Amino acid sequence: MAKKHFTLLAQLAFGTVSLICLTANSSAADSVTLGKAELTQGIPGSTALSVAEIKKFLADPANHTELQVKLPEGLSAGVDALYIPADNPLTRAKIELGRQLYFDKRLSGDNTVSCADCHSPTNGYGANTQFGVGVRGQTGNRNSPVSFNRILSKVQFWDGRAGSLEDQAVGPIANPIEMGNTHDAVVKMLTSKEGYRIQFEKVFGSKPNIANVGKALAAFERVLVTGPSPYDYNEPVRRMLESFPEELSDLPALKKDDPEMFAKFTAFKSAADAHKMSDEAKRGRDLFFSAKSNCSACHVGANFTDELYHNLGVGMESKEPDLGRFTQTKVEKDKGAFKTPTLRNIAQSGPYMHDGSQKTLEEVVEWYAKGGHPNPHLSDKIKKLDLTAQDKKDLVEFMKSLTGPFPTVETGRLPE
Repeated sequence: MAKKHFTLLAQLAFGTVSLICLTANSSAADSVTLGKAELTQGIPGSTALSVAEIKKFLADPANHTELQVKLPEGLSAGVDALYIPADNPLTRAKIELGRQLYFDKRLSGDNTVSCADCHSPTNGYGANTQFGVGVRGQTGNRNSPVSFNRILSKVQFWDGRAGSLEDQAVGPIANPIEMGNTHDAVVKMLTSKEGYRIQFEKVFGSKPNIANVGKALAAFERVLVTGPSPYDYNEPVRRMLESFPEELSDLPALKKDDPEMFAKFTAFKSAADAHKMSDEAKRGRDLFFSAKSNCSACHVGANFTDELYHNLGVGMESKEPDLGRFTQTKVEKDKGAFKTPTLRNIAQSGPYMHDGSQKTLEEVVEWYAKGGHPNPHLSDKIKKLDLTAQDKKDLVEFMKSLTGPFPTVETGRLPE
C-alpha cells in the first residue's frame, strides 16, 4: 500500500480537525471551536445580572474581538456551507447579548413567552408539542423548527420566508400568535433596562433597535451546534476497514510495518468503542445511504439536509392543505413543499414533519415506506419502499445514532 494514499484518505475522511483549522486565519486567541460552553455559559454568577457585572464583562477587549470559528467533528465536513454575514461578525459580547435575549420572556407582549419556549434546550431546541404555543396559549399550524446548526443554513423557516437568521429572529416577536408584541415596544423595553442598553451601545455603537436585536439573537443561535455523535466516531473506523481490509486484518504486523496507520486506526477505534453504535444502527447506516431507502437523496451532507423544499404528501389530504413553499414563490411545483430538516439530534426533537403530525421516528419511517400521500405535487424522490420490519427498526436506530451533545447554556441569568 502506498502511504500517500492512506495519508490522503485520512485527511479527507478522518482528519476533521486539520480540515477545519484551514478555515481559521487568525491567531489562536481569536479562534474558537463551536459546541463548547465558553460561548454560551453566560457571565459567571447565579443571580440576576447586575449592571456592574455587565460593565465589567464589557470592559474586557477580548469580548469584542471578532471570532474565527471552527466546526466540531462531524459538522466540520460542512464547512463550505458555513454562513456568517459580513455585517454581523461573531464576538463573545454579541453572543452573550443574544443569549440573554433568547431566554428573556420580557420580549413577549405579556412577559410569558421567550424564544426558548418554542426552541428549548431541554427539547432538542424545538418543542414537544405539535405546534408552537405562544402568548395566551395560542397555537399556529406548524411545528417549531429546531434552532441549532443554523450556522450552516441561510434561508429560514419551513417555507423559507426569512432570507437570513437575522430576519427570522425578529419575526416571532411581532407575530400575534407567537410572542404577541411589537418591535417598537421591545425596543422601548430594552432601552429602559440599563443592563441591556449599555450592551447594545458597546456591541453595536447605538441604542437598541430591532435590527440589532435580530443580529444579537442570530449570533447566539449560530453557536448552537451539535457535537460529534456515535455515527461521527464510528464512521472513520468503517471507512478504514472498507479501504484497507488486508492491512487491518493483522494489527500486530501493521504496528510493525506502518506505525502511523496503526496509531491512526487504534485512536479511531478507541473513540468509536467509547461511543458505540449498535449493530442495528450500523445496518441502518448502510440502508440509509443505499438506493433501497433513498434517504440520502434529501438528507445529505454534514448536517443531513439538502436545505431544499419537497412535497412528501404530509397534510395534503386536507381540504385546505398548507401549501408551504408555494406561499413564497407562487411556483406551482412548490405546492405542499417544505424544507428538509436536519436529522442531527432528531431523536430529541419530536414530534415530526412541518405539522407535527407524526409523533415518533417509527411513524416517520412508515410514512416514507408507504410512499407518502399521493398528490399532484408529490416529490419525485418519494416512492414506496420495500422495507422489512427489521429494516425500519434499523433506520430508526441509525437516526438515533446521530445524536451529539449540545453546548452547556445558561438559561436563567438575565439583566435586572
